[in-house]
Amino acid sequence: MSLLEKYYTQEHKIFRESIRRYFEKEVTPYVDQWEKDGIVPKEVWRNFGRQGFLCPWLPEEYGGVGADFLYSLISIEEASRTHCSGFAFPLQTDIIVPYIYNFCNEEQKQRWLPGCASGDIITAVAMTEPGTGSDLAAIRTIAVKEDGHYIINGQKTFISNGINSDLVLVAALTNPKADPVYTGISLIAVEDGTEGFERGRNLDKIGMHSQDTAEMAFVDCRVPAENLIGEEGSGFYYLMQELQQERIASAMMSQVAAEEALRLTIEYARSREAFGRPISRFQYISFELAKMATDVELGRTFLENLIIDHMEGKQIVKKASMAKYWIAEMLNRVVGKCVQFHGGYGYMEEYPIARLFRDARVQTIYAGTSEIMLLIISRSLGL
Repeated sequence: MSLLEKYYTQEHKIFRESIRRYFEKEVTPYVDQWEKDGIVPKEVWRNFGRQGFLCPWLPEEYGGVGADFLYSLISIEEASRTHCSGFAFPLQTDIIVPYIYNFCNEEQKQRWLPGCASGDIITAVAMTEPGTGSDLAAIRTIAVKEDGHYIINGQKTFISNGINSDLVLVAALTNPKADPVYTGISLIAVEDGTEGFERGRNLDKIGMHSQDTAEMAFVDCRVPAENLIGEEGSGFYYLMQELQQERIASAMMSQVAAEEALRLTIEYARSREAFGRPISRFQYISFELAKMATDVELGRTFLENLIIDHMEGKQIVKKASMAKYWIAEMLNRVVGKCVQFHGGYGYMEEYPIARLFRDARVQTIYAGTSEIMLLIISRSLGL
């Protein structure tokens, strides 16, 4: 029995059935076209929000229903069957909007949160810069306060939701002389249409083709000072505080992708015949599938323990880093074997395992690389 079974209520089951029907009708039939287009239409976000599927954890006064974190897990689980990685609603629901809810003042919450829940506001967070990678303290984007505004200059890259976004939380140096440097980083919300805010091209990636990932430039971008998130100089701390949930959400996406890849491959191995029998009957293949099933089960057990701890408010940064590292690496091991067992068909775009294979690779890179996760884990061990 699932460790989470006792936490599920009738409301969770109704939500699962509802979002499953939505994905079957409104997402799955259009995934191939979105992959070709390189973007998910904004109207999809609005429709999703109108159904109450975006940010359901928000209190009612901000457009949510006060749901728990299990709703996020259910959403990601059901989304996995669509084989669409481009509809980045978990990024909005579980990673970006919590910054607004946890660190913004009441006026800002009233201004932005209802739109985030309805899908009228699509969010992005702009941290990564050309040449900085995981070293957030090395950012060069500058925000100078002047006459009630911040004047932002700098470049960002690899920004998910970069084309569709209506509201971008930008990490910038408001005090370039701060020592240490990270104490000079602030988060500033930049709204679509702000003068000096320029979007670059929709980046051509190995996988996740329908997720719009863009470059951004800020050229004397003039933003009202009231768009500062929280306190000046606290941006780095805010980012660190939210990383636990971000890494759990990332691990959730890797886990359900591994489960889906295994499910597809078992089905294929049972139906594909070679030398007069299903390939699942060959000992090597059956043993390898058994190994993968074991890894997937271990990942699920670890993840569910983590979710329970997170819902109970425990600080589990080390475990979240372990899960993000191990499950992402496990996904890539599993999906590589799954492609192999599909043979030539595994290399064909018409087979969903091919998409899962190319989409999986980035899981060990974004939301903190595997190497950064290992660094965090090793430091927590006193090494």
